[in-house]
Amino acid sequence: MTYVITEACIDVKDESCVEVCPVDCIHADEEDRILYIEPNECIDCAVCVSACPVGAIFADDDTPAESMDFLGINALWFDDKDAARKKVDAFGA
Repeated sequence: MTYVITEACIDVKDESCVEVCPVDCIHADEEDRILYIEPNECIDCAVCVSACPVGAIFADDDTPAESMDFLGINALWFDDKDAARKKVDAFGA
């Protein structure tokens, strides 16, 4: 299991989750509209969930059906940032 950041983070990008993550697996570049969790680095501690002020973070198994695309978007960002950004832009336009 890993955690995923969903659409509630779009254009909010509060970094409270980054500050509490013990393994520094939450990333974004300045131009990103959302934060991303590196699925291979996440240790499933769930500390980020309670730190998120907008309720944007879910365990992959608990991700709401309408937010399931973000499982792929989060992972994609670590392989192809531009493709992930386009998907976020299309979702949060």
